[in-house]
Amino acid sequence: MAIDDASVGRSWARVAANEDDWDALYAEQLPRIYNFFRYRVGHGAVAEDLTSLTFEKAWTARRRYRRDLGRFSTWLLAIARNVAVDHWRRHREHAPLEAAAQVHAGERPDEGAERRSDEERLGVLLAALPDRERELIALKYGAGLTNRAIARQTGLGESNVGTLLHRTVRALRARWTEGARDG
Repeated sequence: MAIDDASVGRSWARVAANEDDWDALYAEQLPRIYNFFRYRVGHGAVAEDLTSLTFEKAWTARRRYRRDLGRFSTWLLAIARNVAVDHWRRHREHAPLEAAAQVHAGERPDEGAERRSDEERLGVLLAALPDRERELIALKYGAGLTNRAIARQTGLGESNVGTLLHRTVRALRARWTEGARDG
């Protein structure tokens, strides 16, 4: 059964009184937050650490969440975005995306090598993007947000978000194709 943001917001209001609700909210939001960080910093320990830090900050600030000002998922993603900004400020020259390959169990060696190669190539292309475009890609494909939700998160207009995403994806596809011809 899927839980919408409104019911999550109502549940969140009870978290202070019942820690079992926190477990449910954590389980609901973990994939979105982790995927956001995967797109921002790559797979692995860094994405896991930043996801953990986001939930730690949310837990610490849980009494300051005001559902009348926004959905829980929006509030949590705002915390995640701030955690990402802080991370990049501290580690600007570290944690390259191209080092983010991870082997999945049960995968044939040739499939794993091809996937890692594609991930590495995509990581290089993403790392070359300006911060704003990389964040938009992370919000859209990592966190799975709609253009409207991204617009609320970033302060950009919804049509501007759509245009920027379209241009960025088109440019990434063109660079991907160029790399396939060159390689």
